[in-house]
Amino acid sequence: MPGNAVEVSGLTKTYAARRKQPAKEALRGVDLTIPRGSMFGLLGPNGAGKSTLIGILAGLVRKTAGRVRIWGYDIDRQPLHARQAIGVVPQELHIDPFFTPREALELHAGLFGVPPAERRTDEILAALGLADKADAYARSLSGGMRRRLLIGKALVHDPPVLVLDEPTAGVDVELRQQLWSHVRTLAARGTTVLLTTHYLEEAEALCDRIAIIDGGRVVACDETAALVRRLDRKTLVVTLADPLAQVPPALAALGAELTGPRRLAFRYRPSRTRAQDLLGALQAAGLVAVDLTTEEGSLEDAFLALTRPAAAAAA
Repeated sequence: MPGNAVEVSGLTKTYAARRKQPAKEALRGVDLTIPRGSMFGLLGPNGAGKSTLIGILAGLVRKTAGRVRIWGYDIDRQPLHARQAIGVVPQELHIDPFFTPREALELHAGLFGVPPAERRTDEILAALGLADKADAYARSLSGGMRRRLLIGKALVHDPPVLVLDEPTAGVDVELRQQLWSHVRTLAARGTTVLLTTHYLEEAEALCDRIAIIDGGRVVACDETAALVRRLDRKTLVVTLADPLAQVPPALAALGAELTGPRRLAFRYRPSRTRAQDLLGALQAAGLVAVDLTTEEGSLEDAFLALTRPAAAAAA
C-alpha cells in the first residue's frame, strides 16, 4: 500500500473566460499530501477552491497543470485505477427518485464492476441505518436518509479513499452523530477520509490533520492541535474572593481586564508569558483567587486568522 493516500503537487486550475467574465484561476500551485489512514480536513471560505480540488480528485474537473496521485495512481496515466480508489459524497443531494436504496446501491456497484457475489449492499444499508427503507422509493426518504444513501453509493466499491463534501449540511444533530460514528468506524478500518465542512467544531473534533485553502492556495497544513497553537493566544480567567472596582495598573499592563465584579481575565501569549508569572503578579497586587480556568484558542480562531489576516491583525 502507498504511504500517502493522496499526493498533489503544483496543481493549478484556470477556468476560461466566458462572455463578460474574465478567466478565473481557481487553484494556484497547490501542494498537498494526505497520509494513508488519516482523517484529513480541507477547510476554506466560499470560493477558496475546495470544490475545484475535489472535482479534480474525482475526475470531474480537468486540471490545467500539476500532478495528482490517488492511492499511488496518477490521474492522467491511470485514470480508471485512480477513480476506482476514491469514493465521493457530494454536497448536493442527487438521487434517482424511482430507485429504491437497494437498487441504487446495486446499480452503482455494477457501474464500478463489482461482481454480484462481492457486493455488500445489505451490509452497507444496515451500517447506515437504511435497512428498513431498503425497498422504499428514494423519493420517500427524508433529507437525512438521502444523505446516508449518498454515502452508501460512495462505499459500494470499497474505496480506500473517501471524500465527504459537507456531509452534514442540513441534517439534525442525532443524524450527524450517527454519520460520524460510522465514519469513525471506517477510519478505524483503514479508510482515508477527506472531509470538507463549514462546521469547524466538527473538523476540530474529528480530523487529525487539516489543510486550510484560501484564494486557490494552501495557506496552512498541519496537525489540528498544532494549527490552534499557532495562534499563540490563551486566556486565564480568575475568580476573585472580593469584588474589584478597577484593574490595578500592574495587572492591566499584563493584559488583565474585568469581565465581572469578581472575574479577571488575562489575555496573553504563552510564548511570551507564563501563567505562573500572571499568578505571581496577582498575588503581588494583594488579590486572592478562589477559582481559575483557562480558555484555549479554537480552530475557528485559527481559521479566521489565516483567511482574514488583515482583519485579525486589526483586532
